[in-house]
Amino acid sequence: MSRHRIRPARAAALAAALLAAAPAHAATVYVSNEKGNSVSVIDVDTLKVTATWPVGRRPRGIAVGKDGSLLYVCASDDDRIDVVDTKTGKIVRSLRSGPDPEQFIAHPSGNPLYVANEDDSQVTVLDIEKNKVLAEVPVGVEPEGMGLSPDGSILVNTSETTNMAHFIDTKTFQVIDNVLVDARPRFAEFSRDGKWLWVSAEVGGTVSVIDVETRKVVKKITFKIPGVTDEQIQPVGVRLTMDGTKAFVALGPANRVAVVDARSYEVQKYLPVGQRVWQLAFTPDQKLLFTTNGTSNDVSVIDVEALKVTKSIPVGLLPWGVAISPQ
Repeated sequence: MSRHRIRPARAAALAAALLAAAPAHAATVYVSNEKGNSVSVIDVDTLKVTATWPVGRRPRGIAVGKDGSLLYVCASDDDRIDVVDTKTGKIVRSLRSGPDPEQFIAHPSGNPLYVANEDDSQVTVLDIEKNKVLAEVPVGVEPEGMGLSPDGSILVNTSETTNMAHFIDTKTFQVIDNVLVDARPRFAEFSRDGKWLWVSAEVGGTVSVIDVETRKVVKKITFKIPGVTDEQIQPVGVRLTMDGTKAFVALGPANRVAVVDARSYEVQKYLPVGQRVWQLAFTPDQKLLFTTNGTSNDVSVIDVEALKVTKSIPVGLLPWGVAISPQ
């Protein structure tokens, strides 16, 4: 018997160590194509489109269910939310959404779903499992952005025409406060600790940072890009890193993503991406950030640590929303 034979216990430990050292991305990116009436599926490891799934008309808001097995897509022109099996790519059911659903967000438990109904000036609260409307909350004109506090107690909806962030108690379904922001607010994002709310204003060209406790605007962030007019700078999607140090802001027709120091509120860098950058999503480890670029029909991939765009991936027509599953 060779003296170099590896004993079974040691072999098992070595195998476990090798598995732990191996990269474990295995994440999947889902992109809603507003004019393509489809969802593009991107493998994070290969950064290639692996499938294109047909869905309802004018898909915009998109989210992955808690266990990754289901994908929810706002089919805005069909007044419904399509539920897609992520293994087969098939629509398995449709949910009541209220008229013209644009964006939504789920409670941290996975249910209920809070839906912005753009044409009806309301937020629909939907029990996903029962496909039952629990409440309809009147808000401002053209509601779109949907943010939820980490503990699920406060829902914020932004109304594009009323120019407000509406704070809603998720237990009573009542609006408890309204905060005026700049023109055409499109997105609302809570910090991980729930203390701050970032709201983008597309026409105003700013991002307002709101103290959640006092519901006061404590900072308005502005953007200046050499060679780009102020009218082209239209903030939409906002994402914050988990450690609270950085914010990434999609600047629409400026074709840039702004990198903002989330503590000093100073813009650190502008990253050139595709045309009319709209929404953003991190991979679970936050090493990569994906952007949807509407008029160039592609997705840009940003290396978060290096603050560098590493790849452009062609998708369907007018990519709008993006969601990422760890599976």
